[in-house]
Amino acid sequence: MSLKELEAKAIQRLKSFEPETEPYYLCYSGGKDSDVIRILADLAGVKHDIVHNHTTVDAPETVYYVRSIPNIIIDYPKTSMWDLIVQKLLPPTQLIRYCCAELKERGGQGRVKITGVRWAESNRRKQNSDLIQIHGKPKQMAKMADEIGVEYKTIDKKRSIIMSDDNDESRRMVEHCYRTTSTTINPIIDWTDDDVWEFLRHYGCKSNPLYGCGFKRVGCIGCPMAGKRRYTEFRLYPKYKNNYIKSFDRMLTERKRRNMQYKLDWQSGKDVFKWWMQEDINQITFDDLEGV
Repeated sequence: MSLKELEAKAIQRLKSFEPETEPYYLCYSGGKDSDVIRILADLAGVKHDIVHNHTTVDAPETVYYVRSIPNIIIDYPKTSMWDLIVQKLLPPTQLIRYCCAELKERGGQGRVKITGVRWAESNRRKQNSDLIQIHGKPKQMAKMADEIGVEYKTIDKKRSIIMSDDNDESRRMVEHCYRTTSTTINPIIDWTDDDVWEFLRHYGCKSNPLYGCGFKRVGCIGCPMAGKRRYTEFRLYPKYKNNYIKSFDRMLTERKRRNMQYKLDWQSGKDVFKWWMQEDINQITFDDLEGV
């Protein structure tokens, strides 16, 4: 399918589901896919609010780029990642992604959202083991799934939590979330990376400068879903690494104040950070999380 045909198809999708009352809630992250849906919404002539949820752990380049977007609405959180870690008493992990719910994906309840979710991104993520299966006792699994807002199902006769991945291939062009009462439209779900870049070049969008620095994807610094890329991020942004370690120190102090202990031998924030960066993070068991 040509780019012109893909563009026309995406525009028709946006027009078909345009809300009758309030404008679309366009979820803008500052990445290439967000730029595509932003341009498409203008081309479609649909009413929309461009909303960026500031996560407090975005790269400086992303922060400045987002601010340059015309008519952008920047929603600042009530708390930062650094304070959230202390409140939750646990680092954000691939298993427990509270940061997404409270920082990245907040807002838009009851609204019709537009996102840049694409199937093409799913294949890359699967190669990086971003789709996680965690085995455990049924009652524990059900409770954990309910608390962190994910679904679980049986695989190979064993019960496993299947984490909700932004670009998983099970995503559909139109989705509804019963928890947030929000409907989501994914107009470019069938676009490839080449389609995205060709579209942006055609409309003269330079996109986030991080792509010109070798970044393949743009997201929160230190995101557990980023795999080995985190090492590069912390090398480029050492202050973020220090902030995480300081927050882990404060987290341990709070746990001690509450007389709570992990089975893991954490003596300092540096110990937590070292554990947090391990590649075998998928092997976390529910016993490791006892007391949370």
